[in-house]
Formats: sequence, C-alpha cells, structure tokens
Amino acid sequence: MASKRMNVLVYSGNGATIDSVRHCLYTLRRLLSPKYAVLTVAGDAIIKEPWTASCAMLVLPGGADLGYCRTLNGEGNRRILQFVERGGAYLGFCAGGYYGSKRCEFEVGNKNLEVAGNRELAFYPDTCRGCAFPGYVPHSEAGARNVELKVSKNALGASLVPEIFRSYYNGGGVFVDASRYHDEGVEILASFTENTHVDAGEDSAAVVYCKVGDGAAILTSPHPEFASVNLAGDEDSEAPGYSEIVEALSQYDKPRTDFLKACLMKLGLRVNQDEDPVPSLSRLHLSSLIASTTTELVASLEDIITVENDEEYINDDNDTFHIERPSSWSVPEKQIEKANEQNSNEDRILNYSTIIKRVVVHDKEYPASKETPYFDHHAYFTSLKHYQSQSRDEQSGFGQQILYGEVVTSTSTILEKNTQILRRLPSGLTATATVQVAGRGRGNNVWVSPAGALVFSTVIRHPVSLLKHAPVIFLQYLAALAVVEGIKNYDDGYQNLPIKLKWPNDICKSNLILSLAQAQGSVCVLIRDGLDALDPDDPTGKIYVKIGGILVNSHYSSSEYHSVVGIGINTANANPSISLNALRPPVPFTLEKLLARILTCFSGFYTRFKRTGFDRHFEEMYYRHWLHTDQIVTLEAEGGVRARIKGITTDWGLLVAEELGWEDRPTGKRWTLQTDSNSFDFFKGLVKKKV
Repeated sequence: MASKRMNVLVYSGNGATIDSVRHCLYTLRRLLSPKYAVLTVAGDAIIKEPWTASCAMLVLPGGADLGYCRTLNGEGNRRILQFVERGGAYLGFCAGGYYGSKRCEFEVGNKNLEVAGNRELAFYPDTCRGCAFPGYVPHSEAGARNVELKVSKNALGASLVPEIFRSYYNGGGVFVDASRYHDEGVEILASFTENTHVDAGEDSAAVVYCKVGDGAAILTSPHPEFASVNLAGDEDSEAPGYSEIVEALSQYDKPRTDFLKACLMKLGLRVNQDEDPVPSLSRLHLSSLIASTTTELVASLEDIITVENDEEYINDDNDTFHIERPSSWSVPEKQIEKANEQNSNEDRILNYSTIIKRVVVHDKEYPASKETPYFDHHAYFTSLKHYQSQSRDEQSGFGQQILYGEVVTSTSTILEKNTQILRRLPSGLTATATVQVAGRGRGNNVWVSPAGALVFSTVIRHPVSLLKHAPVIFLQYLAALAVVEGIKNYDDGYQNLPIKLKWPNDICKSNLILSLAQAQGSVCVLIRDGLDALDPDDPTGKIYVKIGGILVNSHYSSSEYHSVVGIGINTANANPSISLNALRPPVPFTLEKLLARILTCFSGFYTRFKRTGFDRHFEEMYYRHWLHTDQIVTLEAEGGVRARIKGITTDWGLLVAEELGWEDRPTGKRWTLQTDSNSFDFFKGLVKKKV
C-alpha cells in the first residue's frame, strides 16, 4: 500500500536564509499541523534520501537562487520535478519563485547584484524578472515594502479570500506575460496594484499557479508567509520606515492568512481553519526587576558555560541553551538544520530536546513589546512592585527574575530537567510562557496549554534543615493557596469570585457538563447555582470543572531540595475548559498582573512557612477555601467504608477521614490518605486508590 503523503518539507540548505526558514515553519505549522508534519530538509537529503513518497509539498523559502542552483542542479532538480509531475506540490517564496521559473533575471545591469540565467525546474514557462520594486539591499530591510496585491478570486475558487491585501516584500520578481500561458495551465492568483520597476510584459503577476503533470506549483514574489508579529519581534532594523511597514502589515494579517490558506488548498492540502496547530519554539527572554541582577545571574552560570566560535552555550541534561544578547538574532545555518532535524517517519514528532533553546539576556532594560508581543514585561514588573509595596508579609523575592518564551516545551521541563542550571538558579526565579507544547513520544503534537492560559514554574531552594517543621510536601499546598488568594486579592471586587480548593489543591465550577480531571494538583471553580446544562447523574447541580493544575518536582542536592513548582490556570482562553474571565470578574484578568499577584502571595507564604511551618494560620486559610469539611465519602480501597473528611495533618499534609458506622456515627477510627496514591471522585463520593 502506498504511504500517505504527510510531510511538508521546507528546504533549509545552501541558499535559504535562517529568517525565511523560520517564517515558513512558523506559518505553515499553524496552518497545516497536525494534519502534516512540517519539517526542514537539507540539500543532500533531497538528492539522496527517499523523501518523495511521504512528501505532500516541498517549499523553497526566500534566500539566494544561486545557492539553490549550486546544490540542487542536476539530480536534486530531477527528483523535485519528478515529484511534482507525479502529483506532488511545490511552493516557492521569493527566491523559490525565481528558482521555479524557466528563467531568472535579477537586477540585470547592476554589476554587484546581477543574476541571470535559465533554470532547470521551469514550472513557470517564462521569466521571473526582478526586482519588481527598487531599493533592494542584500541582508537588509532597506528595500522592504508593504505591497498591495489584488487577488484573482475566481482562480482560487474560495469565497473567503480577500479581494485586496498587503504583504511583506523584499526583492521578489514579477512573472512576465503570465496571462499568455493560461492554456499551458498557468493562472494568476494575485497581481501588484502598483507599477513595477521592471518590464512585466502584459501583466503584473505577483503570484502564479502552474499545473505540472499530475501536480502543481505556486510561485510567489512577495512573502505571504511572513506574519507581522514575527517581523515586529525580529532584530531591530535601522531602515527608515521599517516599523511603519510592520505596523501596516499587522492590519492585514487575517486577509494575508486567508490568501495563503486558499493557495495551500489549491495545491490540494488540507488546511486548519481554526489555525491552532503547534507552533515553533521561540526565544527565551531573561530579565529582572532590577536589570543589573540579570548579569549576576548569568555570571553564576559561568562554570557551565562553554564557548564555541565566540558563541556561549550551556549543554545540560535535557536541553542545550544558546545565550544571546538582544542585538543578536541570527544563528549559523547548520544550527537551524540541527535544531529542526527529525525523523521523516510520519508517526514521529519533533524531539524538542534536540532544539537549541536561545536565551536572550536583557541586562540593560526590560524586553521591548515587539520582542515579546504577548507578554508585557513593563506591566508585569510594575504590578510586581505594586503588590510588593502593599504586602504586609516579608517577601522571598519570587518573580523578581523571569524567563519568558512565547512558545516553549514546558516551563517546568526547562527548569526541572536541566539540573546543572537548576542547582545554580536563585530561589524565586520564574519561567513563564504564552503557549506550552509537548513533543515527546509518538503521534501528533500535544498541547500542554493554549494561549490565554497563565502557565509558569517557580524555583524554590528549600533547606533540608527546615524539613522537621516545614516539610517540602507542603509546597503544593502553599502554591494552591497562593493561586486562590492571588485571584481573590487581584483587586477590589474579586473577593467573591466562586473559587474553591479541591484536595490536595484543585479549583472547580458547576453547571457545565464537563469532565473533572482527577490528576493530583489541579485548580477548579465552584458555582452553586445552575444555568441550564447539568449532569443528569448529579441531582445536586454541582459539577466541578478543572481550570488549572499544580505540579511540584524536587531534586535533593547539597543539603537542600531544588523544587520546581509548576502552575497553570485557564485565565483568558475560551477553550478547552472554563476560564477565570468567563466568571465575569469586574475587569478581565490580565496574565501579567495575575502572575505578579500570585507570585507575591506565594513569596510571602513561603517566607512565613520557613519560619512557622504549616501553622494554624495556613490551616485556617486552607479550610476557608476548600470544599471538603465534613464531606462524607466512601473509601473504596478500604472495602467501601464510609468516612467523614476532617482535614489534613500538619506534619505531612495527609488527608484525615474518620470512619463512620451505624447512622453515620464516628467509630473512633481515623484514616490518613496520601496525596500521591489517592484521589477524589466527587460525583460518586469516593476516595479511590490510584492505579
């Protein structure tokens, strides 16, 4: 049986630029994953490896056409052409558009830039001539433009495509006399609305579709794969007007994306309409409340930093980190190939541990909004200072140093699985992210958290000398209390939000028919009055919906526990479950402010805990927020014994239940239940032994 074509391969070999590959991966993964595995492919693999049988589309990104020729001329191009003729798809952006034409003419007459000659693929049967607009400067944004394109809606056959949109442009050509080749299977998909700088013949074709045997190719002059958010987050450009170009492009992100979707569908690919596939990992940004302390933190890692070709790296147990300064955005081409290398087997996914994690050190000022468009560092640190000034509790400095990434594997994994770094990090350092993805094992990519959820992990160095009165097991209880107290003390008017704790640290909401996750360490919301969707098996009208989770991992080293407390809270995300903002707070929660509020609470609680242990103050606070006082349950593992929940022990945080006999009278026998081996089933009133 023929194998399914599930791979979309983005060429990353000679000629391709790092940024163009990055933009392709970013956009195509959002539009095509998990239906397709969007991978990079090197030139040698195209020439030597059996990639065609499992490949749905080959993408040649922006870069240098001559580099493609040097690597792929001959056997490489023969295989690409055969792949397309036998039903495959080819998508060429900018340089990939020049390369897919019969003839390339680039800056003819300019001795420093001129490139002219025939090309072997010849999907487009005439010339791609450029630059379509003047001002191109190699390796610069000086010639970048925000070009307007008129779409040929009939050719795309999609009702939702825009008539006009704008796209990033930098050095692309125009497909000369494209309308003449209609009978040869050429269709104009979009045209420039401005007059071009070079002779375009009868048309100003900017994007063309070419029928090739049983397959097809789409060649573009502009870059519809370039999302404005990535341009804004890219390295600072000194080109005049560049920021205005990016701002203008941001207004056309949706029509640009709709056009690109239509192009992919015309090539026969199945496209995500909800645009929620797993994105590429992003840079990590290290910053501090007091910027200069970031330098001190990096200095504490000096003994594990290695230098290769004047670049600094940390090779740890799970990940490799490349330390960068804010002005440094590019990496050697071999690194991006190594970073994205993965097995072409469709049953496998990207092994994120092989990707070099790039850490930008901000030791002068906070990251700019264009570098981290989904997390406002200024708002976060301002809120942190505000809450610290209001706190009556002594602080432990939680959240004063943060490591943020727009897209990460897992904030907990980054800290907890890299023990060399973990042993040197200060207590209170917090990693946070806009989106977490999981990339281990087989099958499709798995979401850990969607955008809109607050996800973070905090390092705590807990001395062994404190274990007698302050056991490390209570960190999960302190974290749960910090979440609830942080939400209720976010601002005036939030105190009455229906937030409750489920043992050991869950938080829940009723009247929605949604399942309750039984995992240890989650957070839920309880609303007692029903709306209209009640569980038919629950006559009380109380159905609990998980909105978050808490996970604590600890390592013992040098007379102290290095603990990583991971917390996730559905805050502003519409799916997959209820979120805090769905509870109609006075003003919607923002992630930055909520993170600062929770960390301030957590910091104060931990400082007191080190001094007093889990004392009556914490007990009363915990019982005030939890659901279970005097709740009657059945102890499934003890033969169906009925018991009444009485509280938790203050030594090891065990759940206390007193046995009930005739007419639910206490028998005098008490049970203590461990959090790592038992769970509640509130729908059935059971405490069950975990399998």
